[in-house]
Amino acid sequence: MIEKLGFTPWFQDKIDLTKINDFQIARVITVNKNSFVISNGKNDIYAELTGKYLFNSDSSLDFPAVGDWVYVQLFDEDSFAVIHDILPRKSLLKRKTSGKKIEYQLIAANIDTAIIMQSVDYNFNLRRLERYLVMINESNITPVIFLSKCDLISTDKIESKKNDIHNIIPDIKIVAFSNNNLTDIEEIKTHFIPFETYCLLGSSGVGKTTLLNNLINRELYKTNPIREKDGRGKHTTTQRELVVLENGSIVIDNPGMRELGIINIESSLNDTFNEIAELSDNCRYNDCTHTVEEGCAVLKGIEDGLISNERYRNYIKIYKESLFNEMSYVEKRQKDKKFGKFVHSYMKHKKDKN
Repeated sequence: MIEKLGFTPWFQDKIDLTKINDFQIARVITVNKNSFVISNGKNDIYAELTGKYLFNSDSSLDFPAVGDWVYVQLFDEDSFAVIHDILPRKSLLKRKTSGKKIEYQLIAANIDTAIIMQSVDYNFNLRRLERYLVMINESNITPVIFLSKCDLISTDKIESKKNDIHNIIPDIKIVAFSNNNLTDIEEIKTHFIPFETYCLLGSSGVGKTTLLNNLINRELYKTNPIREKDGRGKHTTTQRELVVLENGSIVIDNPGMRELGIINIESSLNDTFNEIAELSDNCRYNDCTHTVEEGCAVLKGIEDGLISNERYRNYIKIYKESLFNEMSYVEKRQKDKKFGKFVHSYMKHKKDKN
């Protein structure tokens, strides 16, 4: 039954045979702080982590995310579950937590395709799009772009926005549609492949929840109007949730994200800004920062019009932000480990005295 939730041979090969006799395998479909809802393909079941799991977890990366496959024990006629461990992840979509706190926030696990939704009105923003792509490329997930609210502008303007995107990401798939057009929705459905997992990403107000309602053919999820003055929407979706569509494809909806903090993304930064990465191979210095150095091929590329100033500035901004966050995260982890050793030593000393 779990096959219909996306349990492919890739995950089958990762099963720990020492655990399979004692535990069942289920998929996390909702996360609510310290509690979860899982599915075994038959029922949705409330679940919690074991105390041992909580005690041994060092980082937010250790906790289950929506889309994770987990080893569970079922109790009370399969109405309650205890999560004991996570199966290896095929992919993990994550970002820095919002605000000043330096920690990872898990968005979703085991995603095949990440759908970046931008509406063609106030929300359309190439620089934000680049940030999403850095986050997605870091996770080795296939990105696709959905342009919503295309009934608001002319066909020529839609093509112009597509060209703007293809100028910076030539090979990416772009789907333009309107949630108010039934033909568009039927065409959108063809992009969802059975048993593959998709994740909807985008700011509040771009129409993610409306699209999900259209895909499941019912008004299951609440939608809110956007503010007319700036086109911003309220957070209609308040938690991440996994939904199985009629054709068997799996979609994870996400709350709108206004902050896209980045940590540790050097390889994905180069994948997203590939023309900058290619030019950097010709820099005079191996440790070139592409800001002030003589012989910098990237700065020369800007002069020659090979790289736009806007794209270059966003590259530098994301790179510096990632570097700062990564250093802060490593420093925080070192402090956490020292504190953990102190607690362990204290508890051992207390036990020995008794």
